[in-house]
Amino acid sequence: MKLLRVGTAGAERPALLDAEGVLRDLTGVVEDIDGALLADDAALGRVRAAAEAGELPVLDATGLRIGPPVGRIGKVVCIGLNYHDHARETGAEPPAEPVVFFKAADTVVGPNDTVLVPRGSVKTDWEVELAVVIGRTARYVADDEDPLAYVAGYAVAHDVSEREFQIERGGTWDKGKNCETFNPLGPWLVTADEVGDPQDLSLKLWVNGELKQDGTTAEQIFSVAEVVRYVSQFMVLYPGDVINTGTPAGVALGAPEPKPFLRAGDVVELEISGLGRQRQELKDA
Repeated sequence: MKLLRVGTAGAERPALLDAEGVLRDLTGVVEDIDGALLADDAALGRVRAAAEAGELPVLDATGLRIGPPVGRIGKVVCIGLNYHDHARETGAEPPAEPVVFFKAADTVVGPNDTVLVPRGSVKTDWEVELAVVIGRTARYVADDEDPLAYVAGYAVAHDVSEREFQIERGGTWDKGKNCETFNPLGPWLVTADEVGDPQDLSLKLWVNGELKQDGTTAEQIFSVAEVVRYVSQFMVLYPGDVINTGTPAGVALGAPEPKPFLRAGDVVELEISGLGRQRQELKDA
């Protein structure tokens, strides 16, 4: 299933994109697309049954904003330097263990919302990423368990980053990762059964129409399953939590000088096979 949330920011309503690409209203079936729903197999079953029976009202998509596909996100866990080609382009050694950092949940915006270039920024960068959305509470996932059984679905994420804040200003990466609007998510949450193998997805990103990133999740140093198992050893993952799993080569940071960092007026578009497409215009904060 392709689940999404539509409407003005803070007042989104649950919806579904059916097999024919028609937008359907879910407000009569569930309250929201959030961790509570994703952890409730019976509720998800009702959504699926209503969709298959053709019982869901059609929504007019004209002019309708698409919000983040998951509401009330608890935390956004991010994995850095998780693609072999990205590590090579930035001159970094592939990490021995996953590099873990956080984005605040309030950085998450809709897939086509405006992205704000922070005040004083000269190195705002792009990163297309596969986002994993948790569907079952995961704590200390054992070696003999299937970590993917804890995954509700997948989405496109844009891990916008300010490299000077992240790398040159001291401390951890957090200052360069948590500026407002720095995590567009969506358009859809695609349930895991529809995605199949998460290590066989293509990722692409364009800036002003020029292809900058063209990668595949097969290049991940740590697979989605490894990441879920690893992170669960250090924190509890709850339904509705999001994991951004890293970006392939092609970011501005890895380009020759002068590096083409983002400015107000730039347009970024990105997509992952089967998970939809995003488009953001950048403006000054």
